[in-house]
Amino acid sequence: MSTTERPRILVVGGGYVGLYAAKRIMKKMRYGEATVTVVDPRSYMTYQPFLPEVAAGNISPRHVVVPLRRVLPKAEVLTGRVTTIDQDRKVAVVTPLVGEAYELPFDYLVIALGAVSRTFPIPGLAEQGIGMKGVEEGIGLRNHVLEQLDKAESTTDENVRRKALTFVFVGGGFAGAETIGEVEDMARDAVKYYSTIKREDMRFILVDAADKILPEVGPKLGTWGKEHLESRGIEIYLSTSMDSCVDGHVVLKNGLEVDSNTIVWTAGVKPNPALARYGLPLGPRGHVDTAPTLQVQGTDYIWAAGDNAQVPDVAARKAGVENAWCPPNAQHALRQAKVLGDNVVSGMRGFPQKEYSHSNKGAVAGLGLHKGVAMIVMGKMKIKLKGRLAWYMHRGYHGMAMPTWNRKIRVFADWTLGMFLKREVVSLGALETPREEFYEAAKPAPAPAAAAAPAEKAKAS
Repeated sequence: MSTTERPRILVVGGGYVGLYAAKRIMKKMRYGEATVTVVDPRSYMTYQPFLPEVAAGNISPRHVVVPLRRVLPKAEVLTGRVTTIDQDRKVAVVTPLVGEAYELPFDYLVIALGAVSRTFPIPGLAEQGIGMKGVEEGIGLRNHVLEQLDKAESTTDENVRRKALTFVFVGGGFAGAETIGEVEDMARDAVKYYSTIKREDMRFILVDAADKILPEVGPKLGTWGKEHLESRGIEIYLSTSMDSCVDGHVVLKNGLEVDSNTIVWTAGVKPNPALARYGLPLGPRGHVDTAPTLQVQGTDYIWAAGDNAQVPDVAARKAGVENAWCPPNAQHALRQAKVLGDNVVSGMRGFPQKEYSHSNKGAVAGLGLHKGVAMIVMGKMKIKLKGRLAWYMHRGYHGMAMPTWNRKIRVFADWTLGMFLKREVVSLGALETPREEFYEAAKPAPAPAAAAAPAEKAKAS
């Protein structure tokens, strides 16, 4: 970490908002005007809308992450966590990956911690659940599902086989519907190479406490998405929830009980709990309370945006919707980050702040290869698409929203190769314990029984 006499702009979090805000600030400010410091436990940003495609093997995992140091070469990038913030002294306490925590002074602060999975105290969930918030979880889910097929192929125990081939997904929003659609697609392709497993042997279950799935695209497209998934043999249980999943025994509120090795949890998100330690004003659900300018309420040197912020939806309020807040999605995060970056530079120079206002442009979702739903908003008109055309819209929108041309090109190259080459169905489950085989080979061998016998006799005498 370098020391500097220049003002420091501290960006807490290197996700979508943190990356784009830091990039915008460095583009707008003059040379040497300030030091931009980004602190995050990971040295890369993950483009989360592509995690379902990572789980399905359509995109290489490395291509959906953006290295912070490459994109922000003139910024300080510290790998660690901001544990506390002293607003009176304008000092943050940073806990690095290794070593002692230290204090880091700042002049301006950007809170961009994002969100974490929203969970409930369900027995067995912590031990059995698989989240979908990071690229590691996307890779892990893919390897895990393919490993279950290997287990089912190799066993003669019908109970073990049935448990391996049952896949439960909790949450019917974008993350849940897209993930189960992509994973079912991958599994359908994979079983072509297994002699004793057919698609009919697998059981995919989607559970949601709401009375519909894909609420972001509206009721009609949500209904079509539900019917489409059901036509592929996916069981969907709405207005129900999971009571427990101890040792993989899933018990649903509607009375259904199944045994499963695969329980994927995508039932919403919540603001990062670390916000509670920063002494910032929080909304009723734990988000940082901000003004329309993205400034934290009651401050003139702290800004927040994205999933961890409660940002007034100015456009919706002008249209007559009271108490409207911007939803936590990439569409708002990208645009908020640009306004936030401009406002930080304006605040540093003593210029007025600009309000964030953006009208919803619609939503797109992919449900597997060549399958999707899309709602495009053009003024007062809503265009609703489904099937292959919506799938093209989904890939086109998110492909162009992917940060940096380096990653855009790599993602489109993966898709292009996928048009001509068959999908990879190799499980690399050993990635989770890469040293296990070497450890078994290198550990000291036990002494032979014959060699140990004389020592035991001598000891007895």
